[in-house]
Amino acid sequence: MSSSKISVMIVDDSPTARRILTDIINRHPQMEVLAAVADPFEAVPELKRKSPVVMILDVQIPRMDGITFLKKLMTIQPLPVVMCSSFTERGSSVSLQCLENGAVDIIAKPKVATKRDMLELEMRIHDTIQSAAIARFRSRSGIGFAPVKERATSAPVEVREKLSADEVLPPPSAISIGNIPTTEKIIALGASTGGTNAIREFLEPLPIDCPGIVMVQHMPERFTESFAQRLNECCKIEVREAKSGETIEPGLALLAPGSHHLVVKRSGVRYVVEIVEGPLVNRHRPSVDVLFRSVAGAAGKNAVGVILTGMGDDGATGMLEMKNAGAYNFA
Repeated sequence: MSSSKISVMIVDDSPTARRILTDIINRHPQMEVLAAVADPFEAVPELKRKSPVVMILDVQIPRMDGITFLKKLMTIQPLPVVMCSSFTERGSSVSLQCLENGAVDIIAKPKVATKRDMLELEMRIHDTIQSAAIARFRSRSGIGFAPVKERATSAPVEVREKLSADEVLPPPSAISIGNIPTTEKIIALGASTGGTNAIREFLEPLPIDCPGIVMVQHMPERFTESFAQRLNECCKIEVREAKSGETIEPGLALLAPGSHHLVVKRSGVRYVVEIVEGPLVNRHRPSVDVLFRSVAGAAGKNAVGVILTGMGDDGATGMLEMKNAGAYNFA
């Protein structure tokens, strides 16, 4: 193993998934797979012999399920773990429990798909592993890993071309806020790796009469619905996955659905959301930059921008655009 590469262990009972993941990871010049095993009982002796930087762990595996192994791992031999889950209701629910118990992020279980889907999945996997590799262990109401800003020498980050929000929306200067004045306030929030717990902590204390909220959390398709339902259960305000045409109202938080961009528009004195397709922006869909740009144009000084935890720079440009439009921001 090269010391300059991010070493990865895969634990997945599907031979097909192990093969696809191994091929994807090994194609990255700064990553390599140390071992690919079928279950935790095969993983333990490999962990003793080798020291992977990151583990990719299947959520649903025989003999010992993913969340049970994750809890044991965090106690005995903690390392950054990325959960690999299928698009099922149970898979989504258990994946969120894993994030609450120390996992760094979720990726969708690879399967045979179109060339575009496979390219996007490959980018997602590479970026997630890079983020996980520079996470640091923390103990806070449980144990697990949190992303950090510093770059570890053992985890080089490859800079690759990224599309901007221009691919989805025109710049704010070309967006009309509208002729009808309004004082309606909204909060725009963005988060990435580690953001699921950060969003929950942000939303839980908010009162039911707080301004309407629009949110982007970098998360695969279909997992966002389960995440919104989970937030709705623990918050005073209502939280749900956004649908096109919905009005942003006080006491309501709308979460961008996975694999779609969330855009805010004016409708008279009110704000409404639109779910749009489009390319990855800053290597993400949904993109925080797309949301923030739309809020800058639609709400201007009536908006507050919030950036929470995560790796990468998605949201940085959009937050500056919100500031230039008169919004007040927090990071």
